[in-house]
Amino acid sequence: QVQLVESGGGLVQPGGSLRLSCAASTSIFTINNMGWYRQGPGKERVFVARIVSGGLTEYADSVKGRFTISRDNAKDTMYLQMNTLKPEDSGVYFCNAFQSGRWDWGQGTQVTVSS
Repeated sequence: QVQLVESGGGLVQPGGSLRLSCAASTSIFTINNMGWYRQGPGKERVFVARIVSGGLTEYADSVKGRFTISRDNAKDTMYLQMNTLKPEDSGVYFCNAFQSGRWDWGQGTQVTVSS
């Protein structure tokens, strides 16, 4: 089991930027699939972005061109750079990782986009 800790959330005005981090308790070098999800108030958790081995990435249509997912294997950390933020981007952001046949999740970090 890998433990994941998100950080970097906060309050930002529309049009602003944030960078979220997801730090793993073990090496992520062999983790082939890691991603970010968002859960708004009273809503289901939805897919935001994913990065797989080889560096291939996938994004939800709503964030394409604004968000960038990346990972630093040397630091055992995954990132989500969020630019041109909109109020609808608000929510708790969770990272996950698939390893040894199971998904592990972090506890989440709150992002609020508001003026």
